[in-house]
Amino acid sequence: MTQPSESSEQAYEHGGDIYTFAKEHGLSERAVIDFSSNINPIGVSRKARAAIRKDIKRLQFYPDNNTSRLKNAISKHYSIRPDTILCGNGSTELIYLIPRAFKPDKVLIASPTFSEYERASSIAGSAVITLGLKEDEDFNLNPEGFIDALEDCDMAFLCNPNNPTGRLLRLEGTMRIIDGADKKGVLLIIDEAFIDLQSAHSVIAEAAQRDNLIVLRAFTKFFALAGLRVGYLVSNTAIIERLKAIKEPWTVNSLAQTAAVASLSDRAYFRETMEVIEAEKRYLLNELFRIKYIRVFPSDTNFFLLKTPPSLDVVTRLSGMGILVRDCSNFHGLDKGFIRIAIKRHEENVKLIKALKQIEV
Repeated sequence: MTQPSESSEQAYEHGGDIYTFAKEHGLSERAVIDFSSNINPIGVSRKARAAIRKDIKRLQFYPDNNTSRLKNAISKHYSIRPDTILCGNGSTELIYLIPRAFKPDKVLIASPTFSEYERASSIAGSAVITLGLKEDEDFNLNPEGFIDALEDCDMAFLCNPNNPTGRLLRLEGTMRIIDGADKKGVLLIIDEAFIDLQSAHSVIAEAAQRDNLIVLRAFTKFFALAGLRVGYLVSNTAIIERLKAIKEPWTVNSLAQTAAVASLSDRAYFRETMEVIEAEKRYLLNELFRIKYIRVFPSDTNFFLLKTPPSLDVVTRLSGMGILVRDCSNFHGLDKGFIRIAIKRHEENVKLIKALKQIEV
């Protein structure tokens, strides 16, 4: 069932605000243990750090407005053409650019999901329709239900794997939605910000072949370049040109481009990331299942959605221990007690589990 969303004038908060958190709790920013942002726990690639140091001397020059080296690197990495790629200041810039360029009357969004899809659509003057995902079904998306909800819509956003639920729609289901959107004349935007751990289910190679598909990617999560803001989208050349026509120039700075190119070439970084996340995910799951007051939702990525009793006020109590988690109560369809935690390094994960067990007592 679809229904109009709540007013877009609500507060849109995100994870990773260590600055406000540190100030409110009298901590240094370095002292904050941040589980609220789903960033690669091993940090930035060694190759990316070395490339940044080398390119510091070039900061007096404008960045490449065409992001040619970066597009070529992405092209080679995913075997797609450079002219099907558009880079931006994180994927968030592109999320706002798309509704501005196409001005859809109605936009479909599954709920709960990343709040910026709704905000970007509302700012562009679009009516936003939400398709509620069900808690008793672990917030899994039913492809047929999503296709049915596309009726009378011009555009739809789909986050895969979804944030904050961590649920993956497998390739077969995603392809059914792409075909369904195509038949209904709906422009479909699939945000694959968290797909790197499930790359077999990506549709990035499909995007250039379709008239109705845009795939979003970012270097924020898997590559830990959150502070440099670099993302991109892939689509057919007609859509790329339409977006380029209204996009602001020089939105991807030189160091962001350099770091992203270097990150893609660091194979050792890929292997280490996968090993660390796999091991720490097992550890967290085993420990979380032992804490009776927590419900752990299945996750296909590097974070977990948890449900805790509102009366325990877990967010506030963890805050008092210097631990920042994502309070998910401002997501549509979630209420007080839902929190999201990232997978971090082992010593930090141990501290979180210890703190959660203290709350249980």
